[in-house]
Amino acid sequence: MKYPILLPNIFDYPFTYESDIKLKIGDFVIVPFGKSKITGVVWDEFEKNDKKTFKIKKVLKKLEILALKKNTINFLNWFSKYNLIPKGMALKLSLLSSNAVEKLSDEKYNEYSTNIKNNSFELSKDQKTSLKLMTKFSDKFRVHVLQGTTGSGKTIVYFEALKDFINRGFQGLILLPEIGLTGQFEQKFCEFFGFKPAVWHSGISKKKKEIIWSGVNEGKINVIIGARSSLFLPFKKLGLIIVDEEHDQSYKQDEGIIYNARDMAIARASFENIPINLITAVPSIETYENIKKGKYSVSKLNQRYQDAALPNYEIINLNNTKLEKQTWLSKETIEKANEHLKKNDQVLFFLNRRGFSPHVLCKKCFSAYNCPNCSINLVYHKKKETLLCHYCGFKSSLNRDCSKEGQCDFIFSGPGVERISEEVKKNFPNKKVEIFSSDTMNKKNSSDTLNKIINNEIEILVGTQLISKGFHFPNLNCIIVVDIDLTTQGHDLRATEKSLQLYHQLSGRAGRTGKPATVYFQTYSKNTKMISEITNRNPDIFLDRELEIRKKNKLPPYERFISLILTGENEQKLEKDAFYFKTFLEDKINARVLGPVSAPIFRLKRKFRIRLLIRGSKSLKLQSSVSELIAKYKFSNGIKLTVDVDPLNFN
Repeated sequence: MKYPILLPNIFDYPFTYESDIKLKIGDFVIVPFGKSKITGVVWDEFEKNDKKTFKIKKVLKKLEILALKKNTINFLNWFSKYNLIPKGMALKLSLLSSNAVEKLSDEKYNEYSTNIKNNSFELSKDQKTSLKLMTKFSDKFRVHVLQGTTGSGKTIVYFEALKDFINRGFQGLILLPEIGLTGQFEQKFCEFFGFKPAVWHSGISKKKKEIIWSGVNEGKINVIIGARSSLFLPFKKLGLIIVDEEHDQSYKQDEGIIYNARDMAIARASFENIPINLITAVPSIETYENIKKGKYSVSKLNQRYQDAALPNYEIINLNNTKLEKQTWLSKETIEKANEHLKKNDQVLFFLNRRGFSPHVLCKKCFSAYNCPNCSINLVYHKKKETLLCHYCGFKSSLNRDCSKEGQCDFIFSGPGVERISEEVKKNFPNKKVEIFSSDTMNKKNSSDTLNKIINNEIEILVGTQLISKGFHFPNLNCIIVVDIDLTTQGHDLRATEKSLQLYHQLSGRAGRTGKPATVYFQTYSKNTKMISEITNRNPDIFLDRELEIRKKNKLPPYERFISLILTGENEQKLEKDAFYFKTFLEDKINARVLGPVSAPIFRLKRKFRIRLLIRGSKSLKLQSSVSELIAKYKFSNGIKLTVDVDPLNFN
């Protein structure tokens, strides 16, 4: 009998195979493909083939694995259409290095056995109301948003909702935006539930992944805490999805297979016909618009846990204080930090820039240290004594022959967290100072560092935006934003929305245990209205106005954007192709095609980049027509096209 078998590769259709064994949709099989053997899945429709006859190969083996559910197959088919990627690549996301794992012995899953302990977490009146709304109509698809000020106990509320599903034999998935959060979060989970969840992200071992993949498929593992990729696991009986920090930009996968995990989680819940909860302090503009339309239900926690007060805000006007040469902290800032340190408060200096300095120049020849592969400057990392490209990973030393004479005599322009850390150590020589960024916190000893911060063994932190993402530091009561002007500049469509979310999250790290806390903003700007707006305790005021601006200008979420990025090594050929491609699209598509323009990062990893932007109605018809047109267009040799549906940035 003939069967359509989808393979985890770049093809958008299944291949036809024969089998003597009776197979059904979703069965995992091994088939010959070229000279190799490959894992495939019996799909729901045959390939469209115009050939009258073609040689059909035989299925080699049916794997002893529970079949992929029809709901999951429907979701992967939709995912492929929505994000304009081949079906085979969508399937690849559901497999483990293009393979499936046959059932393991039961003792392999013992580590994750579910024994919920009886806990005594007393919910506040607001928490009980939110839980009631969250669990209403909880057996069918619906999207509920739990919006709560940072430190208001949102996690406990959705833990309670999840507990009910686990008790009824369902599986639960909790999505987190950052790998760095999983350790502290796992601890919190174990304290509440009394058993260990399975943690899924790129950092866990292959052996562990095999156990989890198989355990989820067999229904032996009930709770997954994971990063984006956990959304594609082959759940046997998924009952609830929770997306924590739903607004976080890290949910967008912007390399390889491009998708937004939050939006895809909502789609998967819809195909599975199960509820999904989005958790946030400040909703994304898309989520907020769906709340306004009544498409999503919402509940709010306006009070912090045990009525802890939200931090106060103070502005340190740098126009009134002359900063000394090569310093970035004013005398007033140092005094404020000292006052807090005397009260045994932890202090955070916040600057969203990694490394020591973002620009290095030679004062003799005036040339900058730029990346040879990308059209951006190299960032100096003093700890590693290296210049680093944050895009392609190129490394270089500071030693360079000068076009004038001898070696270049370099100067550093602007600060990164390493440079601020040096200045902090000079001003507070007797205090323990630690840098908190992706360079320091993605290492094996990061859990030790976290424990030291929690126990107040580290008195001063110098951190990037990583610190704003859900960490609980009980002694942190002073936050100093070194350069508010840096994060509010630029031409990003979402710059103001990102700033609002960042500073709400950041301020939420302070004053969580009831002590008075303050966030200080250093600024040269005389317009302090913007700071007042992004720190307003009611973010809905800001979001309402932002929605008005978006509606007036026909921007997302009122229109769909599809970004098309063309890359190639030959700049002239790339420009020519981009113009031809635009002309080809314009005549045949019911949408506006903007561009082509050079991408802000025009050269990346030795390839030039040109962007086109399609603006059209929010309907799958737009993706279908773009997909058909791309399939018909023949690009010149060496030109590659990348498609980004609903882009979050335009680099």
